[in-house]
Order: sequence, then C-alpha cells, then structure tokens
Amino acid sequence: MGRFDGGKITSDGGSLLLRELDVRIRLLQRLAECFRDGRDPGRVRHGVDQMLAQRVYGLALGYEDLNDHEQLREDPLMAVLAGSTDMDQPLAGKSTLNRLELGADPKVQDRYKKVHYDAEALDRLLVNIFLEAHAEPPEEIVIDLDATDLPVHGHQEQRFFHGFCNHYCYLPLYIISGDHLLGVRLRAANIDASAESLEEIERIVQQIRQAWPEVKIILRADSGFCRETLIGRQNNISTLQRREQSERLQC
Repeated sequence: MGRFDGGKITSDGGSLLLRELDVRIRLLQRLAECFRDGRDPGRVRHGVDQMLAQRVYGLALGYEDLNDHEQLREDPLMAVLAGSTDMDQPLAGKSTLNRLELGADPKVQDRYKKVHYDAEALDRLLVNIFLEAHAEPPEEIVIDLDATDLPVHGHQEQRFFHGFCNHYCYLPLYIISGDHLLGVRLRAANIDASAESLEEIERIVQQIRQAWPEVKIILRADSGFCRETLIGRQNNISTLQRREQSERLQC
C-alpha cells in the first residue's frame, strides 16, 4: 500500500559523506577565498561560500542544469550542505547562481555581475590540494595530459565541429597526476590537442618544484601531445633532475 504522508524525503543522503570530506580538507572554504565579492554587504542574502557550496554539491549529485536549483533551493538537505543557518530561507535561485558563474572581468563595471574569481588563485589551489595529499614528498610523480571532447547540443559560443570526435564540442585540457586534478582549461574545439599545454605544465611544475625540489617528474600523454615543445620540456626536466642528482653525489 502506497502512502504519501512521509514528509520531505531525499534520495541524496550520500552527499553527507562528501560534506564530511570537505570539512576535513576545507576545499569549498578555500575555493570561496579565490573569489572577490563586490556586492553591497547590506543587501547580500546569499554569500559566495554558500552559493559555491550549493552549486558544487548540486553538480556532484548530478544536477548539472541551473534550472534544477529552482527546486533544490527549497531542499532541506541542500540547505545543510550549503551551510545555511536559516532553514526557512530558500537558497539562491538559478539567476543568482548564473551571475556567479558568469562573473565579468573585475576591470569591467557591470551592475549585475559583481562577484569575480581569481584565476591564478584557483590554479594554485588545485596543485596545493595535490601536494597536501602526500604525507611526505614522493620519489617520482607522473603527470598525464589529455584532451577530452565535451559535446554541446546548442549554439554555444566557441563551439566547433571536431572531425575526430564527429560532433560539435569543446576540447578541454586536463592535467592529472594519479587521482588528482592539477589543472584544467576549457577550450574551443578548433585547436590542436596540445594547445596551451606547455604554459600549463611549466606553471604546475614550477609550483611542485617549490615544495618538492628533488622529486622526479615524468610527463605522459598520447600522440596528440607529441610536439617538439613538450618533448623539449620533458628533456629539460630530465636534464635538471640529473644535474641535481649529480650535485648531491659530489657533495
């Protein structure tokens, strides 16, 4: 016999485990610190930290569309995940979250988009999370590069048809070591798979070297990244590592 008087229930209870993990590593709190809020504090109802938590947990639970938050903003569990202290106050709606995601350049005056992110701070945070995951520096790490198609089904800006993927898509760049994401760039699909990868690798390697000066670093990628610039970069990394090892032996 079916009954419909159970009150508010949810099938997303597993998200509480994600929240416990975030409490330990403070990822969302540190992510919020990479944003600058230019809104009038006296008129702000939803803080950046709460909106980020709402959006990130929504994505983790499979709610990719901002329209989903017209219902999720009333969900008590989502309020707990977002850190709301007033359960009677709905969370941010789709339009507010949209303005957060489409924050304009800080140098551009826009009356509707006053929350801006610091791209360099976000990049550093990803690498810092990777470094903190190790109790002590490893002897060797492998950095993988990959370009994976991201299909689009509308007429989004910067969409292009990619012959290999056989559809309209973006071609984001992912830089990974083990289970950790070190860097990501959303790119149009009308470029070479290795585009922009050298600059990203140099930035990441430099930050890793500051913390782990003696670690051996190996770059690994498929044939789409077989370019002289990247091969030369790997050779430079190997040469530097051999030189450092030789100097330590001489000492």
